[in-house]
Amino acid sequence: MRVALIAESFLPHMNGVTHSLLQVIRHLERGDHETLVIAPRSGGSPPELRGADLELVRSVPLPGYPQVRVVVASTARLEALLRDFAPDVVHLASPFLLGWQALRAAERLGIPTVAVYQTDIPAYAARYGIPVAEAELGRHVARLHARATLTLAPSTAAADDLAALGVPRVRRWARGVDAERFNPGRRDPARRAELAPRGEILVGYVGRLAPEKQVEDLAALIDLPGVRIVVIGDGPDRARLEGMLPGAAFLGFRGGDELAVDVASLDLFVHPGESETFCQTVQEALASGVPVVATGRGGPRDLVDSGRTGWLYRPGDLADLRARVADLAGDAAKRRAFSAAARQAVAGRSWAALGDELLGHYRAAIALRGAAPVTSAERLAGARPTASVVRVARFAAVGDSLTEGLCDTSRQAPGDYRGWTDRLALLLAHADGRREPLHYGNLAVRSRRVADVVEHQLPRALELGAELVTVLVGANDLVRVGAPTLELARRLADGVDRARDAGCEVLVVAPFAPPRGYLRALHDRTLVFARELRRRARECGALFLDPATELDLVDPRMWAGDRVHLSSRGHRMLSYAAAETLGLAGAAELAGLEAAMHDEEPGPDDEPLSHARWLWAHVRPWAARRIRGRTAGDGRVAKHDELVPILPGDVPVRGGYRIR
Repeated sequence: MRVALIAESFLPHMNGVTHSLLQVIRHLERGDHETLVIAPRSGGSPPELRGADLELVRSVPLPGYPQVRVVVASTARLEALLRDFAPDVVHLASPFLLGWQALRAAERLGIPTVAVYQTDIPAYAARYGIPVAEAELGRHVARLHARATLTLAPSTAAADDLAALGVPRVRRWARGVDAERFNPGRRDPARRAELAPRGEILVGYVGRLAPEKQVEDLAALIDLPGVRIVVIGDGPDRARLEGMLPGAAFLGFRGGDELAVDVASLDLFVHPGESETFCQTVQEALASGVPVVATGRGGPRDLVDSGRTGWLYRPGDLADLRARVADLAGDAAKRRAFSAAARQAVAGRSWAALGDELLGHYRAAIALRGAAPVTSAERLAGARPTASVVRVARFAAVGDSLTEGLCDTSRQAPGDYRGWTDRLALLLAHADGRREPLHYGNLAVRSRRVADVVEHQLPRALELGAELVTVLVGANDLVRVGAPTLELARRLADGVDRARDAGCEVLVVAPFAPPRGYLRALHDRTLVFARELRRRARECGALFLDPATELDLVDPRMWAGDRVHLSSRGHRMLSYAAAETLGLAGAAELAGLEAAMHDEEPGPDDEPLSHARWLWAHVRPWAARRIRGRTAGDGRVAKHDELVPILPGDVPVRGGYRIR
């Protein structure tokens, strides 16, 4: 096999990504595979690399953190390198900038890609004091991994994070550990005497000294009796941390056998970082027979068997961290028991076994690249059979103006609207030669909010005996500055849980907004709202659709003249995306045909307006209602508060449906 490895960071800078890549290169060399590494040039002499060809591309150091390189090479340059090497698969290691360019180059050449998720970049933004960038970085990570043929997540927590971002085709691939280098036999009494001259209990940390690692949390341990803190590693935060941790031993960067001796000579290992997708240093400590105390978030949750190989403390609870360390520091017998269990816990996690597993993922990506495109229904994590969904007899839609159908005037009488769920009902009624009627109700009313759906519309849907409910609401809540985004998402999810408990199939559709720059704050809130909804939908077995990732919302034809609601075309495309998520055969193909061939005349609500006319016609009435404390939906009732039968061959008419 020919494998191109794209390294976002590489030698001489050693970190978790570089270490994993070197292990992959060695495994590929042992299997006689041909390997090309494309990495940033860091200045100075090129690193010596055995077992692979190396191509270095232009990069510049990140200001304030010179070990991190920002690549300035073009996609065309990467495309030329890949074309010359002709790999069977492209391995993207912790992709971000270089990885994005390589992904695009591979797509142009038709080469499958395997993206390895190793760094929670959005979480790093908050740690570096730029929380406003977190949502945008999350969108970039989601877009990148969604386009990869396969994404490999190192832990359960990482897989959940990717699912919350809507990333499809995620598989687990952990990390191996060199159990020969990291083993209890490396424990060195002389080294211990050097670090603990008064016989202190050594509590150590290994890793970068950077904000995302939260090493400053170790200050909670600084005055524990009989304890000395050992910090192994280097980075931009070293000077600050030396001031915060008086009396701690800062050993700087250590590697190879020196690092193995230092780790094995510790009594306890502590890792406080909450943004770890895996945390290789925790695994190396366990292999060294050193009990671990780590935060109960991220990768360490899969590695630390709390109460057996160490302790997981409550994230952010430094008193709990201190108590867990004090528990083990003061009990030698417990430390010995935890130490034996720690070593046993990593048995079988060799890099050879993980390398063979990686080759299997490569082969799967190659097979997927040559197979038919993956549908939205197949992208659902833990997808379950959907035949029962498309065969339901009673269907109700709940929500606000989007589900009511505002601005979808296609073939409707003046003042009437159609909407994506009306269209979806017709698609379901005609599914696969269906003969029995579909009973359908649209309970949505414009301007309604999460509370209206949870307290009134969902209970009414269950009262009507709906077997399938679609839920799309939230934009009217999120448009308000200071909206409690997570609280709203959880309240809506609680309503969905109750519907699922009642035996109802539920399709949750995330709210979305037009792609306009002045709505950036709303986009950020909808992203957070959608993440939480997706997570809760997975937990209760509901289906989930995020139009922001499934539809081309940048296309101006998707939006009506009011710049807020979908046009008839937009409603039509959303109905097909929903049908595909429900597993309706041929939905994706129909959507493609519609997009290519449909030449519908714009409706009266689709008329493009000048900015001044738009302000007068749409913004002025909305602002006037807000001032008076009113909404556009005041006094309105649902257009179908009862379930209306739809037979194959029915067409929509004013007030209901009639047979042609």
